[in-house]
Amino acid sequence: MGFTFAVITCSDKASRGEREDLSAKIITDILLSQGFINVFYKIVPDEKEMIKEAIIQAQKRGANLILTTGGTGFYTRDVTPEATLEIVEKQTPGISELIRYETGKINKRSYLSRAVSGIYKNSLIINLPGSPKAVKECLEAVLPILEHGLNILLENERECGSES
Repeated sequence: MGFTFAVITCSDKASRGEREDLSAKIITDILLSQGFINVFYKIVPDEKEMIKEAIIQAQKRGANLILTTGGTGFYTRDVTPEATLEIVEKQTPGISELIRYETGKINKRSYLSRAVSGIYKNSLIINLPGSPKAVKECLEAVLPILEHGLNILLENERECGSES
């Protein structure tokens, strides 16, 4: 594929070093095996402004795909979807719907996810849960459509960039 990606872990415990970041490792391993290139990784606490800042940094580093992990549930401090929605210029609800639908076949609790996805400049952002098992299931659900979506996004970026 040759696309670039970033992983942003949104977790108070992981940011304090109280929990190993297993979900980011799973994301990275899966995407590297698919030919993606990792250009950014960061752990941030469950703070909306810090999540937004990390997304912007990832985009500036050239990430075509930005995956967040964590902060998509019902806990008071789960604010990853809200931070993402403040950044995205276009929402891509079908991606999050596909993830919930496919993973809902495995575990009905998937439908409790508040995860969102969208486009920010030339990057596709997808919120994933914090659970390592759920992250793997979510990525497996969305991998078949990623190449096509990213090709369209980057083709559009090349066309717009060539007109300037």
